[in-house]
Amino acid sequence: MPLPTKKIRVLIIDDSASVRQALTHVLEQDPEIEVMGAASDPFMAAKKIQEETPDVITLDVEMPRMDGITFLRKLMSQRPIPVVMCSSLTEEGSETLMQALEAGAVDIILKPKIGAADHLAESGTRIREAVKGAAVARLGHGRRAAVASGPTAKLTADAVLPPPSGRAMAKTTEMVACIGASTGGTEALRVLLEQLPANSPGIVIVQHMPEKFTAAFAKRLNSLCEVEVKEAVHGDPVLRGHVLIAPGDKHMMLERQGARYHVAVREGPLVSRHRPSVDVLFRSAARSAGGNAMGVIMTGMGDDGARGMAEMHQAGAYTVAQDEATSVVFGMPKEAIAHGGVDRILPLEQLAREILAADRRR
Repeated sequence: MPLPTKKIRVLIIDDSASVRQALTHVLEQDPEIEVMGAASDPFMAAKKIQEETPDVITLDVEMPRMDGITFLRKLMSQRPIPVVMCSSLTEEGSETLMQALEAGAVDIILKPKIGAADHLAESGTRIREAVKGAAVARLGHGRRAAVASGPTAKLTADAVLPPPSGRAMAKTTEMVACIGASTGGTEALRVLLEQLPANSPGIVIVQHMPEKFTAAFAKRLNSLCEVEVKEAVHGDPVLRGHVLIAPGDKHMMLERQGARYHVAVREGPLVSRHRPSVDVLFRSAARSAGGNAMGVIMTGMGDDGARGMAEMHQAGAYTVAQDEATSVVFGMPKEAIAHGGVDRILPLEQLAREILAADRRR
């Protein structure tokens, strides 16, 4: 008889009783997650952590007595535990959450909207995925044992656009680099993009992140990088020296007009449990760019992008995965490798160099 799987024990820190209740309800719908406790502020939380260490903490940004960022910094310096920041949907809050990611938070989730059944179902999926990703995240040099997760019904990229034809496309345009990332990707993308010169090939990125926060994320990266980084708008051209990041809660696809590319930003269902989905971006690249594209899959929980990368590979694209040693969570690269769609596996520090080398080879 198999031993029962150890549950992921979560501590919820939020000053709103209704939010604590909603998060508890959402998280405990997953049999692999157990809410071990809840606290209305960091001081109460500190006492609970002294009694029993949680596997993951969900942490509100704005709280009385001590704000979430201050608590996060203290926690990471004294007793690192994977933290998922929980925020309301505001432009102002998105800037603060960039600080949280830099301070060591693993991921960002939006507070569930109480009473909105459709939103609660979708946001619940995102919240549970974020917590499970955090539970296996590597903080510093530590590694947590992965929790076995059985397959659940989920949509593929078929829900948004049909599969590629299977015919490899001739290399007739400039190269476009398509990048997908999730848990740990915000910092990994910063490392990659900071290494790129201003004349780099055009890049399109899907990073799993809630709406509103992708704009702040792009703005932050733009202030640090030689390349121009912005949140994508429907119809934006893909240009050398420019990086387009898919807006949260929208799918982004690569489309071709003659020898030029632009992005389409559209509504749609969750694909591989995400919107935006890496599978959708990668499939669109396989269909529209073929051998003119390069695919890069980076740190992240789950298997989003694995099927799409295999389709890019079959369409003639050059494909690369981030290695396990430098991934916060090796789920997405591992699944892409298992699907047979990866040409090369490289550490994070070499990904930018490989994009430039692939561009030079054309």
